[in-house]
Amino acid sequence: MSALTVEHGPADGQEWDDLVRIWEQTDGPEGSKVEIIEGIVTVSPPPANNHNSIADLTQRRLYTVIPEEWGIYQTLGAAVPSRSGLYIPDLVVAPRAVLHEPGNYIPAAAAELIVEITSPSDAGHDRISKPAGYAQAGVPLYLLVDGHAPGGPTVTLYGEPTGDVYRVHTAVKAGEDIRLPEPFELTLETADFPLD
Repeated sequence: MSALTVEHGPADGQEWDDLVRIWEQTDGPEGSKVEIIEGIVTVSPPPANNHNSIADLTQRRLYTVIPEEWGIYQTLGAAVPSRSGLYIPDLVVAPRAVLHEPGNYIPAAAAELIVEITSPSDAGHDRISKPAGYAQAGVPLYLLVDGHAPGGPTVTLYGEPTGDVYRVHTAVKAGEDIRLPEPFELTLETADFPLD
């Protein structure tokens, strides 16, 4: 992963605009993710095949329960300017109407659910920086599929954001089912997730 330091701390006004401009002008290799994490523009390598398979399986299951006017997006930016963050989650569930605005990202607050699947290069961001941003934005549910957790692969659903902290709603070992509450009402089977 490479990084370009721009500014630490929350960006507002012109600082945020400058940060987004640098983000938009950063060319990463084909398939890589360019994000802003805590004021730093980062480039992550393309996800591994297992990572993509988990995203696909999760997306297919979510499509069976979401309203017709919502979509599930794999390359949609979610902005949290108050934390100097513009993340590219593995999956964003959001109303299609929020994508009618011009640009390359949406406010993270518009998401109903965000899913992150850890990779060795960015697991720390998925466990600490990003959930703090998503919680601060008020994203109601955050699902973390952590194949690189220190105690072994886990799947954790966070909810009830307060400030920049989530409450752990449910945590299971990979391979066990996890229940997503309203508005999803879905039991997500993780037995076939190809976790290392």
